[in-house]
Amino acid sequence: MGRKIGGLFFNTKKRRIAAKPCMQEMISFLSCLSQNQMNDERCLHSKELLKTCLDDETAKSKKKGGSMNYHLQRLNKKMK
Repeated sequence: MGRKIGGLFFNTKKRRIAAKPCMQEMISFLSCLSQNQMNDERCLHSKELLKTCLDDETAKSKKKGGSMNYHLQRLNKKMK
């Protein structure tokens, strides 16, 4: 990935931070499952914590603005 010839291009994959949201909740839920022989009825508290964390993260990611490449393409068209 890099710059396109004849146009502007911003590599968005290179700039992303490798954040792992809800990893702690996932680990606690999986360890609870392994301790209880895959019986998720005994791990309801961990399961609810994981579900609320995932719901919060999906709500955060829904707000979406224009991508950087979209705005660079618009800028390039106006400059010509």
